[in-house]
Amino acid sequence: MSGRIASVEALAEEVRDGSRIALPVDYGGVPMALTRAIAARGVQDLDLVGVPISGLQADMLIGAGCARSVETSAVTLGEFGSAPAFTRAVKEGRIRLKDATCPAIYAGLQAAEKGIPFMPIRGILESDILANRPDWKVIDNPFAEGDGGDPIVLIPAIRPDIATIHAPLADRDGNVWIGRRRELMTMTHAARRTLATVERVVDGNLFENEELSAGVIPNLYIDQVAEVAMGSWPLNLWDRYPIDEAAMRAYIELAQTGSAADIRRFAAEAVPPKLYSAAAE
Repeated sequence: MSGRIASVEALAEEVRDGSRIALPVDYGGVPMALTRAIAARGVQDLDLVGVPISGLQADMLIGAGCARSVETSAVTLGEFGSAPAFTRAVKEGRIRLKDATCPAIYAGLQAAEKGIPFMPIRGILESDILANRPDWKVIDNPFAEGDGGDPIVLIPAIRPDIATIHAPLADRDGNVWIGRRRELMTMTHAARRTLATVERVVDGNLFENEELSAGVIPNLYIDQVAEVAMGSWPLNLWDRYPIDEAAMRAYIELAQTGSAADIRRFAAEAVPPKLYSAAAE
């Protein structure tokens, strides 16, 4: 196999204490197998970035005591309700919350993607959120005609140390197919490194397939890939397999009162049921 292909445990070992980690939205291709491996290792002081929001991945890392901050527009489990570990940590002051908006998160990543220090946006002008983000700057549009009076917000570049993604396919050279999930492309362009898990590693070059090539992240942006069937479980992976509702409820019940050690143990022991495995093949 190519040197880019490794085990999920090897990928987890690449995540160091104090890293800034980009996390995809729950429906976008979440590497939960990698997340469980990171949590089980007990990595500490991670700075999480939800792109543009996060859910189970952030909640598990927070509950396992791995995170010191989260920058995001929301942390929620959607139809399953609020994110219990995140909610507890915020109420108890155990985590720093950097409140953002979806456009601001994307703007910061796009700035890093383009190699520029900031990106201008307008939609958050006159909002309360600006009072709590001293790193966001309001200036007058330097190109406006007249004597100013045309304010605009500058969002600093968001440059994660690591982007984490899960996708259906990769080839042995490390090219990863994400289909229409373009936010995953933005994450990998912005981050210094990307760790990807996939359902299946295939022979050949994905760029040679005319139907797939437009949705492929080139290996220039991918550092390591692990083949993990059911790698998003208990979340779904698009139309490939469904959310495991029973497993989600089991996690939620634990996270409401469980300690960091309890959640790390859960992460180390949780495995997808066999009845879903065939759906991922």
